[in-house]
Amino acid sequence: MPIELWLAFVAASAVLLIIPGPTILTVISYSMAQGRRANVPLVAAVALGDSTALVVSSAFWFSAVKWAGGLYLIYLGIKLLRAGISPSKLAAAPVSSARWKLFANTYLVTALNPKGIVFFVAFLPQFISAGAPAHQQLWILALTFVAMATLNATLYAVFASSARKLLSSPTALRRFHIAGGSLLSAAGVWALLARRPG
Repeated sequence: MPIELWLAFVAASAVLLIIPGPTILTVISYSMAQGRRANVPLVAAVALGDSTALVVSSAFWFSAVKWAGGLYLIYLGIKLLRAGISPSKLAAAPVSSARWKLFANTYLVTALNPKGIVFFVAFLPQFISAGAPAHQQLWILALTFVAMATLNATLYAVFASSARKLLSSPTALRRFHIAGGSLLSAAGVWALLARRPG
């Protein structure tokens, strides 16, 4: 594929990735609560979750992910809202006993987010050159996006864990939980109403 087309895709993907969505909100939340030791499972979960989204782009899987993902995002949103409203729930679980849970929750948020599937079904084909095999180009673009998403999650995780002391005051954490919970719930409702392109 032409390098100019690939660079245009990288630029467009960067813009999409910088804007925090459900996955990044989850990464920030866990990084703030657990610190740097949680970053590896979180980033691994994002990479695996985005890779999973690549293979669930059929109509059947989109429908299944739409309902499972939408309901799960709403569940997480309500959980964050409750944590923001109730100060007693602001304490974090120990990292040593929560790493698998962090990985599983972050993976589910990433893999079950219909936004990812909509991206792979509707956005990627716009960057396909007619003069080259489409299948190979799609894989190049998909792998590029997964790599960029992994780097993006890493940067957000490092930032959140580094700014942990600044952002973890009871007031700041409560505000983050309420804002994050509202956004996750809204993303869940959007997911339930989403339709597969094409």
